[in-house]
Amino acid sequence: MRPARYLALGDSYTIGEGIAPEDRWPVRVADALRATGIALDEPEIIATTGWTTDELDAGIDAAAPEGPFDLVSLLIGVNDQYRGRDVASYRPAFASLLERAIGFAGGEPARVFVLAIPDWGVTPFGAHSGRDVEAIARELDAYNAAAQAICAARGVAFVDIAPVSRALGGEVEMLADDGLHPSAALHAEWARLALPVARGLLSRA
Repeated sequence: MRPARYLALGDSYTIGEGIAPEDRWPVRVADALRATGIALDEPEIIATTGWTTDELDAGIDAAAPEGPFDLVSLLIGVNDQYRGRDVASYRPAFASLLERAIGFAGGEPARVFVLAIPDWGVTPFGAHSGRDVEAIARELDAYNAAAQAICAARGVAFVDIAPVSRALGGEVEMLADDGLHPSAALHAEWARLALPVARGLLSRA
């Protein structure tokens, strides 16, 4: 029996800007799944720091991953918000990427999960950015509400990492050296929340 395959799609929050590759949350999830006896390949990650929804879409085209995958994750949108795009433009862009994710999962929504976008406004970078951090929070809440609604309509699992990210994301130990991106410790928190969802999806698959 072949090992299960996992595709992780995203931006800096998935590729783990500023941390070691083994500390990225998708890698931690895969390691934890293997520790429970699940045969799973190393995650195939298509993600680059700074990517917006359209840039991830182009990045997927360039990487041309070959499905089907047994598990697919998606975390995207923070750079759309950072660049001033409103939720009305995010909604269809996210929905299109979710459809692609489902396609890579063999057309099975029950093999896909989405993570909420963390609030970068709570970080030191956010505090010194000159931006209204309350507006950042409102906009990202709107983005996440849109993503969650689209996931619910398609039968896709949504892992809400936003509360823990907002609660802990400003703490020194939860930050990479740039004062913006999450440290290995916060990636570990995300992996902890995503793990039971990923395990449940694989068990059904």
